[in-house]
Amino acid sequence: MPRFAAIGLDHRHVYDLTTGLRAAGAVCVGHDPETTDPRVLAGFCKRFPDAPAVARERLLDDPSIDFIVLSAVPRDRAGIAIDAMRRGKDVMVDKPGVTTLDQLAAVEAAVQATGRIWSVCLGRLASPAVQAALEVARSGELGRLISLTSLAPHRLNRALRPAWFFERDAYGGIINDIGVHSIDQFLAFADAADATIAASTIGSFGTPPAGFEDFAEITLRSATMTGTMRLDWFTPDGLPDWGDGRLFLVGTEGTLELRKNLDIDGKPGGDHMFVAGRQRTRYQNCTTMPVTYYRDFLDDLRDRNGRMLDGGRVFAVCRLALRCQALAERFAPVTA
Repeated sequence: MPRFAAIGLDHRHVYDLTTGLRAAGAVCVGHDPETTDPRVLAGFCKRFPDAPAVARERLLDDPSIDFIVLSAVPRDRAGIAIDAMRRGKDVMVDKPGVTTLDQLAAVEAAVQATGRIWSVCLGRLASPAVQAALEVARSGELGRLISLTSLAPHRLNRALRPAWFFERDAYGGIINDIGVHSIDQFLAFADAADATIAASTIGSFGTPPAGFEDFAEITLRSATMTGTMRLDWFTPDGLPDWGDGRLFLVGTEGTLELRKNLDIDGKPGGDHMFVAGRQRTRYQNCTTMPVTYYRDFLDDLRDRNGRMLDGGRVFAVCRLALRCQALAERFAPVTA
């Protein structure tokens, strides 16, 4: 059974990564207790009491460990990943995998030099609803796709956030941090290796500390379709989830809507899909749609067939997110 260690327990996403990998058949043999957020560490120890605390250097030097799971402060992830790859470890990293183009170039060079896997766990890969929507789109039921609109609101949960969460250099900016999911979605539905940035805007609407990026909009174009994406940190506390994430597709023969997290005052739970075509409309609950990302990662670990690099798609997604971040027009509204 593949063996892994968790390093960089600075973000709660490490819980999901560890859970998904264990369910797919991997064994977590230890964790590095160094953290910027003791609450994340405590949560990890409570959920996975059989994964002992072990110093980072011992984990990286242990030849019996096949790969590491990494959810450190985003600006530190590239350096740790490169160190792990140079010591013979594959890497699964929480998003964002990098915070600068220089870091991305260094990671790409390390992958080429070592032959190791570097996989960023993006939302599309672990979402039953998005997997179902991709299946519908690729079946031709919607005709030729013309447009994608993605809404990705998030709850701030200020009391749970460590100090680095509000430091621009630490997380790489709002588009690089949470917008990378939406960009990856667009490229997947467009079946494109890259896209043209038609517009990119970042807003700071007064969420303290001053200058914190709490809103962004992106418009991308591929050779065949357009995509508009909105992301923000304004999910109200009254909403019974961290965000009302939605995805809308328009094709020449039909439309599709995903309500990923919840259906307000409607059907319970998440992963709802609504499809309208020329002959009918239909609803599908996507919760039973298989998510194969973790199993695919372990299969790739074994047979090295390139599933996780997917022809360099992960690098293209990260590069496009960083370009959108760098080119964004800044919008800071004047308050009365």
